[in-house]
Amino acid sequence: MLCDLEQKLTQDYKNAVNSALKVLGKDNLALIMHGVSFPADNGCDTGFGTYNSNAAKRLMDFANGIFTAIQLGPNGKTKSGDSSPYTGTVFSVNPLFLDLKELTTKQYDNLLSEKTFEKIVEANPASGTTRAAYSYALGAYETAFDEIWQNYKKNFFSKYKMPFAKFKKENALWLDNDALYEAFSIENGSDFWPSWSSELDKNVFKLNNAESKKRIKEVAKKHADVIEKYKFIQFLLALQAEKTKEYATKNNLKMIADRQVAFSDRDIWAYQALFLDGYSLGCPPDYFSEDGQAWGFPVVDPEKLFDKNGNLLEAGKLLKRLYLKMLKENPGGIRIDHTVGLIDPWVYESGKLPKAEEGAGRLYSSPAHPVLGKYAIARDEDTDKTLTPDKEAWVKSLTDEQVAKYGLMIEKIVIAAAREAGLGVEAIVAEDLGTLTYPVEAVMKKYALQGMKLVQFVVPEKESHPYRCKNITPNSWAMVGTHDNEPIRMWAEKTIAAGEAEPFVENLMQDLYNNGAFDNPCEFREKMLGDPQFLAFTKLVEIFASKARNIQLFFTDFFGINEVYNKPGTSGDENWSLRLQSDFEKLYSEKLATGDALNLPLALSFAIRARGHEFAEANQDILTTLGKFI
Repeated sequence: MLCDLEQKLTQDYKNAVNSALKVLGKDNLALIMHGVSFPADNGCDTGFGTYNSNAAKRLMDFANGIFTAIQLGPNGKTKSGDSSPYTGTVFSVNPLFLDLKELTTKQYDNLLSEKTFEKIVEANPASGTTRAAYSYALGAYETAFDEIWQNYKKNFFSKYKMPFAKFKKENALWLDNDALYEAFSIENGSDFWPSWSSELDKNVFKLNNAESKKRIKEVAKKHADVIEKYKFIQFLLALQAEKTKEYATKNNLKMIADRQVAFSDRDIWAYQALFLDGYSLGCPPDYFSEDGQAWGFPVVDPEKLFDKNGNLLEAGKLLKRLYLKMLKENPGGIRIDHTVGLIDPWVYESGKLPKAEEGAGRLYSSPAHPVLGKYAIARDEDTDKTLTPDKEAWVKSLTDEQVAKYGLMIEKIVIAAAREAGLGVEAIVAEDLGTLTYPVEAVMKKYALQGMKLVQFVVPEKESHPYRCKNITPNSWAMVGTHDNEPIRMWAEKTIAAGEAEPFVENLMQDLYNNGAFDNPCEFREKMLGDPQFLAFTKLVEIFASKARNIQLFFTDFFGINEVYNKPGTSGDENWSLRLQSDFEKLYSEKLATGDALNLPLALSFAIRARGHEFAEANQDILTTLGKFI
């Protein structure tokens, strides 16, 4: 019989959970929660979530003592026509993360009126649902920003004057460019610069001549008010984020940032001169896509990253400033999306398919390529001529000196920024799912980067597959899924329905249950083959039973929400919109009662027994304590 939620979340409960995590060798248990997915208090749902809200603080209270970290998504300003955080700005913060409710208080001098706030809440088309209303929020928030800015100008509150000036000065490197984009977007009637009719406006930073400088001054003067408003909203976001960080720290929670591999339209426009002409970043053909994935993301020009001695050039300095900003704002560390894109990126000619036969290749691993060859670190003799360049094992050997060259961005930018922020390499989470070439493996090993092991993606027929429980290494983050995966319960339902569960079940029986620590393990086998709830639970047990020192749980898997957050390759307001409901405490309690939410004490007790009879016997006191909360 499950205890009610209040009893489950006592200090004794948290002590039991932490003792179990400790004996299982876990350093971190992180909850994956992107900004939009944070809940809102009743009567405060403006159509978009934020980690700065009061409800987010309630979630931190709830997580305190259970989780050690919250893994955020990218927090950049997204496009008007695309809500994906993975194509947002790399410096500017998404204005939709501004907590409007807080701005109606005396603390913020009532910069926003209660009347306007209530109108936004009342008109929210997603009110009463667990979804964001992205298109609505874009317009509604802009109305709020206009009022906030007008109130600031009208009253010119002295307490903001000096801090705002300091913020603008300290962040001028990126803030001036990002704000100027607002002005140029108005001039051209679109926030998508490739559609602008003026070639001068498209290339105003790339040209960097007398005409372009004159144009910048002209537009900046004409739209000075728009530019200052943009900067003021970014300033308010920084104020709120600092308080959020302090609150999280008080609750013993670390906030982990997420650095996407892409750059936004705004970034590309401002830093065109730093990107490689004619090439884009993508993925080669594979099982899922016979033509590869043409992402269209720009590629940083290698010749503008480092000089021949490995010193940072303009692009390298810009990226280091970016990582340093993110790490200072999120002292829990940073997740690097698509780590291969930093170490051994696959690039293709713009306008063509990302296939080797159409001129695509790995930027630093194509010694014989007519264009990319000059950037090659691998030599011709380092490649396997029996394979095509798109295969993971294309590069077969490297010297220590070559590995160091492949790792320059990791060492001189990412790790260097972490150390400057007072952190170590353990603060870096390297997303290495999917393609893992030899240069990537070598660099990750050299710098002891922590990769990811996603058990939902295990190939059960492969005994040595790295995502199988017994093969998961300690220096990694284990998880059942990320923001790109279906909830583990949904995976289990589909796997059983398709008659494909048996090989997964056999792996789980061998790695978890056939060790003498469980009575009647055969019952578990039959249950996993026919009960999606138990199969999903066992996959969660698997990550805790593994040797991984770090665990991440997507919020849907923890709270038992059987809905998808992101469907890769699709767009529209339904995508990237799933949110946690306001009364998430009640949701968790109800889902625990039905067995849908993760019963952490039960999962941990299974994980301890999965380590074997002797291990379970040695930790019988912890198992007994956990049993009180099951």
